[in-house]
Amino acid sequence: MFLTGKIVVKPILPQKLKRLEDIAYNLWWSWNQEALELFEDIDPELWAKVENNPVYFLREVSGVKLEEAANSSRYMEKYNGIISSFDKYISEANTWFKRNYPDAGNHMIAYFSAEYGLNEILPIYSGGLGVLSGDNCKSASDLGLPFVAVGLFYKQGYFSQRINKEGWQETIFTDLDTSRLPLKPVYNKEGKPLIISIEFPGRMVHVKVWEVKIGRVSLFLMDSDTDLNNESDRWLTARLYGGDQETRIQQEIILGIGGVKLLDTLGFNVAVYHMNEGHSAFLGLELIRKFMQEKNLSFNEAMEAASAHIVFTTHTPVPAGNDVFPLYMMDKYFGNYWGKLGISRHQFLDLGLKVNDSQNFNMTVLALSLSGLKNGVSELHGAVTRNIYSNLWAGVPEDEIPIIHITNGIHTISWLAPSLRKLFDQYLDKDWEDRISEEYTWQNIDNIPDECLWNIHMELKKDLILYLREKIKKQRISNGSSLKSIKDAEISLDPNVLTIGFARRFATYKRADLIFRDIERIKRILNNPDMPVQIIFSGKAHPADRPAHEIIKRINDIAEQEGFRGKVFIIEDYNMELARKLIQGVDVWLNNPRRPLEASGTSGQKACINGVINFSVLDGWWCEGYNGKNGWTIGSDIFYDNEYYQDNADSESLYYQLENNIIPLYYHRNEKGIPAGWVRLMKESIKSTAHLFSTHRMVQDYTDKMYIPSIRRVERIITSNFAFASKLAQWKAFIAENWPEVSIYCEKELNRLKGYRINVNETVQVRAFVKLGNIDPSNVKVELYYGKLNNGIIEEPRIIEMNPAEKTEPSTWLYTADLKISDGGEYSYSFRVIPYHPDLINKFETGLIKWVVQ
Repeated sequence: MFLTGKIVVKPILPQKLKRLEDIAYNLWWSWNQEALELFEDIDPELWAKVENNPVYFLREVSGVKLEEAANSSRYMEKYNGIISSFDKYISEANTWFKRNYPDAGNHMIAYFSAEYGLNEILPIYSGGLGVLSGDNCKSASDLGLPFVAVGLFYKQGYFSQRINKEGWQETIFTDLDTSRLPLKPVYNKEGKPLIISIEFPGRMVHVKVWEVKIGRVSLFLMDSDTDLNNESDRWLTARLYGGDQETRIQQEIILGIGGVKLLDTLGFNVAVYHMNEGHSAFLGLELIRKFMQEKNLSFNEAMEAASAHIVFTTHTPVPAGNDVFPLYMMDKYFGNYWGKLGISRHQFLDLGLKVNDSQNFNMTVLALSLSGLKNGVSELHGAVTRNIYSNLWAGVPEDEIPIIHITNGIHTISWLAPSLRKLFDQYLDKDWEDRISEEYTWQNIDNIPDECLWNIHMELKKDLILYLREKIKKQRISNGSSLKSIKDAEISLDPNVLTIGFARRFATYKRADLIFRDIERIKRILNNPDMPVQIIFSGKAHPADRPAHEIIKRINDIAEQEGFRGKVFIIEDYNMELARKLIQGVDVWLNNPRRPLEASGTSGQKACINGVINFSVLDGWWCEGYNGKNGWTIGSDIFYDNEYYQDNADSESLYYQLENNIIPLYYHRNEKGIPAGWVRLMKESIKSTAHLFSTHRMVQDYTDKMYIPSIRRVERIITSNFAFASKLAQWKAFIAENWPEVSIYCEKELNRLKGYRINVNETVQVRAFVKLGNIDPSNVKVELYYGKLNNGIIEEPRIIEMNPAEKTEPSTWLYTADLKISDGGEYSYSFRVIPYHPDLINKFETGLIKWVVQ
């Protein structure tokens, strides 16, 4: 038989059910379980077959089933209720953003990310960065921000993972069927597919555009798979983090430069461009070029204007997570670009060169150079980032480098088990979902009866085990395992056994196999007949990360060994569906990265909201989340120079906690068979973390600390017709040119006061002489920098602004300050001078500073 063609037959929705399409094509359903029930109720068998995909369901459902639903009064009552809730959500005027910033709604916030984890049916994410991006968009929608997102459409996604018979990861790429996905093509005013064209060396690359609805937010995805491109260019956006550096730089040009062109074409009035990681940093260059061309600004003036628009979030201190490109590649793709900016090659490359690495253009450095406001994603990560990039602010103390932190969170309702959501409805205040980020919201968790919470947890655990048994069975069938092994899969895992979950991206620094460092000790722990333990692993390794592949192989091999078989499982093809099942169903969530390389991490936050107890290294968010009674820690907060010793210390701590605290507590039951002590931990875990680690709190922080300040600054630039940016850029240029003349010194005063003894609360005057050259004193701040002395270092420094007392020479001023110390001890101090302008974003924006010369 020869196939000569195909016909796609699209079911016609009855008029009464027309709105099902609106629901299917808006990912609002991904955090509203009752909306998905509208599809499942029509045809449960088909719903399972299409793997809970509403768009695919509407393509396959029979007309008979639709008519039956339309004629069912019970179904229609449910349908009308869901549609009413959806419409109310979309049209809600009284949102958090409008209540708090009623005059800022006309300024759009554009969010750029290389990946988005919204739901498993749209697999354009690889791990935590993408899931964070998706959760960010959902909370932006819930809070009513004027928000639009930009990304790339990867027609082959990241990859599907298979763990073969030998235990090695195999990567499988398949084309996504866009007719089954919750996205629609974007059309121009003429009704034709919207095309954005981006200049590349010797050619133009064209991208078509898809729109994904996320509640009130739109995500636009650019796709190079169009007939307008040559065959090679059609594959540019095919895979997330696929290909070589050449592919990566081209993808990032599309994301950054193409993304700006896209938003302009769509007519968005963008005030803030939020770069989520450095992948989109080329957008800053495009903004500069645009301002130079449209507003007739110089490069420095345009850069000043662009920086007001740009905020930047860096997500990892790990080198592999920070893209760098060799200089020859920058020459190839930007050789004709710096001329458009009116600068030299040297000036252009300086924007992305890290100190001590003159051979690679660093996208994180570029992002830091071009953004007005920047942040890390946890308190510790903020400090680590300031340390890594301290050379960009030479002479500035690390704790004053202008990189703040906004700790990551999760979109609570997306990750909370529906059964727990219903339980919370009973015991928390009626409007608890509207006040997720408020601490008071969660206090009534303590009122939930232990038995109720434990029974729901056990039901979720049983659901997880049934789900995993089916996956294990399919995995073994695929690998040609014995009939006995396949049969054993049907009874593998025991819901009554303490179950540890470890699931995340398999990067080597996450140390997935740390628990097996002392193989005999962990074997004894797992096989204690009175208090047994089982462990579930899952996660993907980047196709090019051979060491991470070897860790997967090692865990798989251990799982097959005597003493570990039936106790250790590694589940292939980790995705958002499996993640939800695990973080809702295991007892303990294990996280043991090599400190301080975990910037934040959010999987533990997802576990905590479901009453799963976090057992983690003091890294990332857990440094802020752990309160001594809501989980356990691995190791200490000290820093190691030797990884071998660090792994030894952390594994020893891990075993000790399991043997002495975690396992005994789990198996200690009261007369009702409830582990009351464990349930108390579950409640504390929920109560203490839910408000702090939600993306509602996170997005509110971004709004208050970064978006609104940027919007206000942009308003000043626009209302001044860019004169504000021009004058400030000219001032910076004047200061930079004259800064070499600036110096600060103390003559004999510093020596006279060195070792000087004073009483508590006694005032002493300190003096410094500042040579300013052509710079007026109004353009600088002179500061006394002091604090307790410890091993030659000033700890917890404090700052007092000094005042000019008199002019001692034509360009030299005497500055004084009164110093009064209220606590005894040995102190030290110094003096410094920094440029000052009331319109600087922060005091160290220029990166210029002079310390006292002794």
